[in-house]
Amino acid sequence: MHYFKNAYWILLITSMLFFSCSHKSGRKDKQNITRHNNITKPIANKDEYKGKTIVKMENDNGVKYIWVEINGISLKFIFDTGASNICISSAEATVLYRQGTLEKEDILDAQYFQDATGKVSAGTRINLRTVKIGDRVLQNIEALVIDNNEAPLLLGQSALGKFGKISIDNQNNVIIFE
Repeated sequence: MHYFKNAYWILLITSMLFFSCSHKSGRKDKQNITRHNNITKPIANKDEYKGKTIVKMENDNGVKYIWVEINGISLKFIFDTGASNICISSAEATVLYRQGTLEKEDILDAQYFQDATGKVSAGTRINLRTVKIGDRVLQNIEALVIDNNEAPLLLGQSALGKFGKISIDNQNNVIIFE
Protein backbone atom coordinates (compact mmCIF):
# COMPACT_ATOMS: atom_id res chain seq x y z
CA MET A 1 0.00 0.00 0.00
CA HIS A 2 2.86 2.38 0.84
CA TYR A 3 4.41 1.74 -2.58
CA PHE A 4 0.99 2.31 -4.18
CA LYS A 5 0.65 5.78 -2.60
CA ASN A 6 4.20 6.78 -3.53
CA ALA A 7 3.74 5.60 -7.12
CA TYR A 8 0.60 7.70 -7.52
CA TRP A 9 2.24 10.71 -5.88
CA ILE A 10 5.10 10.48 -8.38
CA LEU A 11 2.65 9.94 -11.26
CA LEU A 12 0.56 12.94 -10.20
CA ILE A 13 3.53 15.30 -9.80
CA THR A 14 5.05 14.11 -13.08
CA SER A 15 1.79 14.65 -14.94
CA MET A 16 1.29 18.06 -13.32
CA LEU A 17 4.77 19.16 -14.33
CA PHE A 18 4.29 17.77 -17.84
CA PHE A 19 0.97 19.52 -18.33
CA SER A 20 2.18 22.76 -16.79
CA CYS A 21 5.14 22.83 -19.17
CA SER A 22 2.99 22.12 -22.21
CA HIS A 23 0.67 25.10 -21.58
CA LYS A 24 2.08 28.55 -20.97
CA SER A 25 -0.37 29.38 -18.19
CA GLY A 26 -0.88 25.83 -16.92
CA ARG A 27 -4.61 26.19 -17.55
CA LYS A 28 -6.94 26.99 -20.42
CA ASP A 29 -9.02 29.76 -18.85
CA LYS A 30 -6.96 32.35 -16.94
CA GLN A 31 -10.17 33.80 -15.48
CA ASN A 32 -11.00 30.43 -13.92
CA ILE A 33 -8.43 30.97 -11.14
CA THR A 34 -8.32 34.39 -9.53
CA ARG A 35 -8.14 36.18 -6.23
CA HIS A 36 -11.92 36.70 -6.40
CA ASN A 37 -12.96 38.60 -3.28
CA ASN A 38 -16.66 39.25 -3.92
CA ILE A 39 -17.87 35.70 -3.34
CA THR A 40 -21.00 36.47 -1.33
CA LYS A 41 -23.69 38.83 -2.49
CA PRO A 42 -25.53 40.70 0.25
CA ILE A 43 -29.25 40.94 -0.28
CA ALA A 44 -30.77 43.94 1.43
CA ASN A 45 -33.87 43.53 3.62
CA LYS A 46 -34.37 39.83 3.02
CA ASP A 47 -35.38 38.36 6.39
CA GLU A 48 -35.73 34.92 4.82
CA TYR A 49 -31.93 34.85 4.19
CA LYS A 50 -30.77 35.74 7.71
CA GLY A 51 -28.34 33.18 9.13
CA LYS A 52 -27.88 31.46 5.77
CA THR A 53 -24.93 31.43 3.40
CA ILE A 54 -25.87 33.28 0.22
CA VAL A 55 -23.61 32.92 -2.80
CA LYS A 56 -23.93 34.86 -6.02
CA MET A 57 -24.19 32.60 -9.05
CA GLU A 58 -23.36 33.19 -12.66
CA ASN A 59 -25.62 31.60 -15.24
CA ASP A 60 -24.17 30.71 -18.65
CA ASN A 61 -26.56 28.93 -21.03
CA GLY A 62 -28.33 27.19 -18.14
CA VAL A 63 -25.10 26.18 -16.36
CA LYS A 64 -24.79 27.66 -12.89
CA TYR A 65 -21.33 28.72 -11.70
CA ILE A 66 -20.18 29.89 -8.28
CA TRP A 67 -16.82 31.02 -6.90
CA VAL A 68 -15.37 28.74 -4.23
CA GLU A 69 -12.12 29.09 -2.32
CA ILE A 70 -10.05 25.91 -2.32
CA ASN A 71 -7.14 26.03 0.14
CA GLY A 72 -7.17 29.84 -0.18
CA ILE A 73 -7.33 29.95 -4.00
CA SER A 74 -10.59 31.12 -5.63
CA LEU A 75 -11.91 28.97 -8.46
CA LYS A 76 -15.03 29.19 -10.58
CA PHE A 77 -16.99 25.92 -10.27
CA ILE A 78 -20.02 24.45 -11.98
CA PHE A 79 -22.66 23.89 -9.30
CA ASP A 80 -23.31 20.19 -9.93
CA THR A 81 -25.60 18.33 -7.52
CA GLY A 82 -25.15 15.17 -9.65
CA ALA A 83 -21.37 14.99 -9.17
CA SER A 84 -20.23 12.70 -6.34
CA ASN A 85 -17.14 14.76 -5.53
CA ILE A 86 -15.51 18.07 -6.09
CA CYS A 87 -13.63 17.53 -9.35
CA ILE A 88 -10.67 19.58 -10.53
CA SER A 89 -8.43 19.20 -13.52
CA SER A 90 -4.71 18.49 -13.38
CA ALA A 91 -4.15 22.16 -14.30
CA GLU A 92 -5.86 23.38 -11.11
CA ALA A 93 -4.04 20.73 -9.08
CA THR A 94 -0.78 22.09 -10.49
CA VAL A 95 -1.70 25.62 -9.41
CA LEU A 96 -2.59 24.42 -5.90
CA TYR A 97 0.69 22.50 -5.73
CA ARG A 98 2.77 25.46 -6.93
CA GLN A 99 1.07 27.75 -4.43
CA GLY A 100 1.99 25.31 -1.67
CA THR A 101 -1.64 24.61 -0.76
CA LEU A 102 -1.61 21.00 -1.97
CA GLU A 103 1.06 18.82 -0.38
CA LYS A 104 2.19 15.21 -0.52
CA GLU A 105 0.05 14.30 2.52
CA ASP A 106 -3.04 15.51 0.65
CA ILE A 107 -2.62 12.92 -2.11
CA LEU A 108 -4.69 9.91 -1.05
CA ASP A 109 -4.82 7.30 -3.82
CA ALA A 110 -6.08 6.44 -7.29
CA GLN A 111 -9.79 6.13 -7.87
CA TYR A 112 -11.84 5.12 -10.87
CA PHE A 113 -14.83 7.25 -11.71
CA GLN A 114 -17.60 7.26 -14.27
CA ASP A 115 -18.37 10.53 -16.04
CA ALA A 116 -21.72 11.73 -17.38
CA THR A 117 -21.11 9.93 -20.70
CA GLY A 118 -20.61 6.60 -18.93
CA LYS A 119 -16.86 6.48 -19.59
CA VAL A 120 -14.77 5.03 -16.74
CA SER A 121 -11.43 6.75 -16.14
CA ALA A 122 -8.74 6.89 -13.47
CA GLY A 123 -8.23 9.95 -11.31
CA THR A 124 -6.36 10.86 -8.16
CA ARG A 125 -8.27 11.25 -4.91
CA ILE A 126 -7.02 14.18 -2.81
CA ASN A 127 -7.89 15.95 0.42
CA LEU A 128 -8.73 19.64 0.27
CA ARG A 129 -7.90 21.17 3.64
CA THR A 130 -10.38 24.03 3.26
CA VAL A 131 -13.31 24.62 0.96
CA LYS A 132 -14.90 28.04 1.48
CA ILE A 133 -18.37 28.51 0.04
CA GLY A 134 -19.55 32.04 0.77
CA ASP A 135 -18.79 32.63 4.44
CA ARG A 136 -18.85 28.91 5.37
CA VAL A 137 -15.54 27.02 5.62
CA LEU A 138 -15.56 23.23 5.28
CA GLN A 139 -12.54 21.24 6.47
CA ASN A 140 -10.91 18.17 4.88
CA ILE A 141 -13.14 17.61 1.88
CA GLU A 142 -12.42 14.83 -0.60
CA ALA A 143 -11.89 15.80 -4.23
CA LEU A 144 -10.91 14.07 -7.43
CA VAL A 145 -8.19 15.26 -9.80
CA ILE A 146 -9.11 14.43 -13.38
CA ASP A 147 -6.13 13.77 -15.64
CA ASN A 148 -7.36 16.23 -18.25
CA ASN A 149 -6.50 19.94 -18.42
CA GLU A 150 -9.82 20.61 -20.15
CA ALA A 151 -11.97 18.98 -17.43
CA PRO A 152 -14.52 21.37 -15.93
CA LEU A 153 -14.41 22.23 -12.25
CA LEU A 154 -17.38 20.58 -10.55
CA LEU A 155 -18.69 21.40 -7.09
CA GLY A 156 -20.18 18.05 -6.13
CA GLN A 157 -21.62 16.16 -3.19
CA SER A 158 -18.39 15.75 -1.21
CA ALA A 159 -18.90 19.44 -0.32
CA LEU A 160 -22.60 19.99 -1.01
CA GLY A 161 -23.55 17.07 1.23
CA LYS A 162 -22.17 18.98 4.23
CA PHE A 163 -25.13 21.37 4.07
CA GLY A 164 -28.60 20.54 5.38
CA LYS A 165 -30.45 22.30 2.60
CA ILE A 166 -29.49 24.05 -0.63
CA SER A 167 -31.84 26.09 -2.77
CA ILE A 168 -31.57 28.27 -5.85
CA ASP A 169 -33.17 31.72 -6.04
CA ASN A 170 -33.22 32.43 -9.78
CA GLN A 171 -34.91 35.79 -9.26
CA ASN A 172 -31.99 37.11 -7.15
CA ASN A 173 -29.38 34.97 -8.97
CA VAL A 174 -28.11 33.33 -5.76
CA ILE A 175 -27.73 29.91 -4.20
CA ILE A 176 -28.77 29.60 -0.56
CA PHE A 177 -26.82 27.17 1.64
CA GLU A 178 -28.27 26.22 5.05
